[in-house]
This record gives sequence, structure tokens and C-alpha cells, in this order.
Amino acid sequence: ALTGLVGVGGGFLIVPALVLLVGLPMKQAVGTSLLVIALNSFVGFAGYLGHVEVPWLYLGIFTAIAVAGILMGTWASHYVSQAALKRAFSVFLVVMGVFIFFKNRAALTHPGDAQATPAAATAATPR
Repeated sequence: ALTGLVGVGGGFLIVPALVLLVGLPMKQAVGTSLLVIALNSFVGFAGYLGHVEVPWLYLGIFTAIAVAGILMGTWASHYVSQAALKRAFSVFLVVMGVFIFFKNRAALTHPGDAQATPAAATAATPR
């Protein structure tokens, strides 16, 4: 639902909530967030199986890249302090906020002139 509302995934909300509301350390909050996102993605993927053609080659390539990123991130996490991770995540949130604002600026200033999105086109297409 969050992706449809603002055009981004939920990790940028899950991590601060886990840190601020639950009191988890930053590294543990990031790991927990990634698990939630992975499970959510798998459920969505499973729902599409049999209904759409899956480009298995691209799926394999992106999965391999993701696994490499997981391994590099796990290795790097041993060398990054909690404070540095919090600062980096804060910068990331600000950058994403600015990006989303400018990406959706037309919709904010002229709601009727917003560009059609694939989700909107799909919703309007008779089945």
C-alpha cells in the first residue's frame, strides 16, 4: 500500500520506527526491515506466478546482484559504527524526500495534470 501511495518501498519508514519506537539498534533495525521487505516481496511475487510471464533471465541477474550486495553489505557492516550508519541513513532519507517531492511536484501543484502511471493505466484498463 505504501508503494502505491508515495512511490517508494516501506524500508525508509520501518527502520526509523524500529529504532525510535521499539529501541532496536540501527544495524538490527536495518536487518529486520530487510527481512520484512523480502517476505513482502516474495508474497507479491508468488501472487503473480501463473498470472504474468516472468522474465527468468532478468530475475536471475537481479537476484545474483542482490546476493552480492547482501554479502558486501554484511562484510561492510562489521566496519561501520552505529553512529555512522544513522548519519548515512538520515542523509538517505533527506535525499529520497527531495527526490519524491520533485518527482511528484506536478501532481502537487496541478493535480489534474499529473502524468499517468502504469498503475493508473492498469486500473483503468477493462479486464
